[in-house]
Amino acid sequence: MPIATVNPANGETLKTFDALGPQDIEHRLAIADATFRQYRTTDFSERAALLNRAADLLEQEQTDIARTMTTEMGKPLAAARAEAAKCAKTMRWYARHAGDLLADEHPADADAQDSGAVRAFVRYRPLGVVLAVMPWNFPLWQVVRFAAPALMAGNVGLLKHASNVPQTALYLGDLFRRAGFPEGCFQTLLVGSDAIESILRDPRVAAATLTGSEPAGRSVAAIAADEVKKTVLELGGSDPYIVMPSADVERAAAVAVTARTQNNGQSCIAAKRFIAHSDVYDTFLDRFTTRMAELTVGDPMEESTDVGPLASEQGRADLEELVDDAVRLGATALCGGGRPPGFDRGWYYAPTVLIGITDEMRIHREEAFGPVATVYRVDSIDEAVELANDTPFGLSSNVWTRDDAETARFVRDLAAGGVFFNGMTASHPALPFGGVKRSGYGRELSGHGIREFCNITTVWYGAEPAGS
Repeated sequence: MPIATVNPANGETLKTFDALGPQDIEHRLAIADATFRQYRTTDFSERAALLNRAADLLEQEQTDIARTMTTEMGKPLAAARAEAAKCAKTMRWYARHAGDLLADEHPADADAQDSGAVRAFVRYRPLGVVLAVMPWNFPLWQVVRFAAPALMAGNVGLLKHASNVPQTALYLGDLFRRAGFPEGCFQTLLVGSDAIESILRDPRVAAATLTGSEPAGRSVAAIAADEVKKTVLELGGSDPYIVMPSADVERAAAVAVTARTQNNGQSCIAAKRFIAHSDVYDTFLDRFTTRMAELTVGDPMEESTDVGPLASEQGRADLEELVDDAVRLGATALCGGGRPPGFDRGWYYAPTVLIGITDEMRIHREEAFGPVATVYRVDSIDEAVELANDTPFGLSSNVWTRDDAETARFVRDLAAGGVFFNGMTASHPALPFGGVKRSGYGRELSGHGIREFCNITTVWYGAEPAGS
C-alpha cells in the first residue's frame, strides 16, 4: 500500500511520501536507543512539563489537525475536533497522575519480614524503546493513548502509523519535538508493513503495541513471541448492544445510532450487534431504524454531516460483500443496504439496518467496519447472554436495563473487556481499555495501561544499605 494522503470523499490523491530506507531506519533506532538511556533518568515533573506543553500545542492547533484527519480518513470534522480535544485531555491526565500510578508499592511490614527482608518494595521502571503499530480510524487518539503513558513512564516510542494517514503521523512526531521532548523520544517512521518485522526484531526495541486487524495482530504477536518481547494488542470487535424490557427504550434507540455510526461506523468498540428483548423489540427497531434513515450522509468537512465516507475503497468493498452475502441468504435491509444515491465520487455507504440474521451469514461472525447494524430478537436474558457471547470477539459490550439482578448477571457472564450500562462504550484515561478472545490482550489507559510497558521490579533488602 503506498504511503499517501487520498481524500476518501472524492478519491483524489493529494500527496505521496517515500518510505524510509534501511539507513534512515537504523539512524532512528540508534537515536531512540541513545535517548532512552538518558530520558529514563528524568523525573515525573520533567516529563509532565513536556507532556503538558504538547497538550498546549495540540489545543492551539486543534482546528488544523482536525482538518488533516478529516482529509486523510473521512471522519466528520466535528468528530475530528473532539478527537484532538480528547488527546489533549489525556495528556494532561497522565501528566497529573503518572507519579502516583507508578509510585513504589510497599508491602506491610509483617509481609516483608515474612520474606526475610528488613525492607522490600516494588518499583516500576521503563522497558525502553516501544514500537507502536497504529491504525487509521482514530489517527490521533490511538497514538496518544499509547504515547502519553509510555512517555510518562520513561519509555521512548517509535510510531509505524497506517499508510493512509501520513500527514497525521508526521504531525505527531513533530508535536512532541516542538513540545521539547529530547530528540528520539518519539519518532514517526514512514515505512510500509513489510518493514515491521525487522524493526521489531532489532534488539534495541523492547516491546510493541498494536491496534488493528486480527491478521496484523497475529503477525506482530508471533514475531514478538519469537523474540520474547512484550506486546499489547487491541484488535477487532463486534460489540453487543442489549436492550432489556426495563430499559428506557427511546433513549436506548437514540444512543444506539451514535454507538453504531460514530467515526462513520469505523470503530472497534462501536456497537454492531443489537439484541432486543421481544417485549421491546418492535419499539426499539422502529425508533432505531427511523433515526438511522434520517442521518445526513455527506462531505465530512460540512458541519451538518453525520456520516462521511469510509476511509478506503477496499473498506467499502469489504462492507458491501458482508451486506450482500447477508441479503442473499435471507436478511432484510430496513434502510440503506448500499451506496447512497447521488454520491458518484468517494467511498460512501448508507447507514444500514439488517434483520433476519442467521449464523450462516458472514456478518454474524465477522466485524462490519462501517455504518451497518444487525438487529436480533431474543426472548430471555439467557438468550441475550448466549447471543452476545456468540462471537470470536470480546472487546466491549453495552446493556440497557434498570434491573439490579440483570445487571449482576451481565457483569458476571458477558465475555468482554468492558460492560457499559445505559450508555455507549467509550474510552477514558482513568479506565482500563482492552478485550478478550480475538479482540486482543493487555490493557491501555488507566494505571493498568501505564504499567504494561514497565519492568515491575522487586527490590529486597536482607539488611539496610549503609547510610539508610
